[in-house]
Amino acid sequence: MLRPLTLATLATAGLLMSLCTAPSAVAVTGSPAPECVEYFQSWRYTDVHNGCGDTVAVTVEYTNGQWAPCRVIAPGGWATFSGYGTNGNYVTALRTCDPA
Repeated sequence: MLRPLTLATLATAGLLMSLCTAPSAVAVTGSPAPECVEYFQSWRYTDVHNGCGDTVAVTVEYTNGQWAPCRVIAPGGWATFSGYGTNGNYVTALRTCDPA
């Protein structure tokens, strides 16, 4: 009886460690996205619009540091990210990133 419990405990610990070490963002350069890139958030989605004349690569920063993909958006284009959800995980910034 002790052996299955030990295996379950080790498996759970391994899963938790993998979640804790997952990256919080992808290749963020740290520079704010240009002012011509805007976001519009709701509880379900955050829509990002590129109002610039050039293609941009951006990611979204959230209050809880959740991971967000790096998306390349053409001039006039849109990209959709996760919204703030029922826990109030709001967008704090748009950052440039390296999509590679």
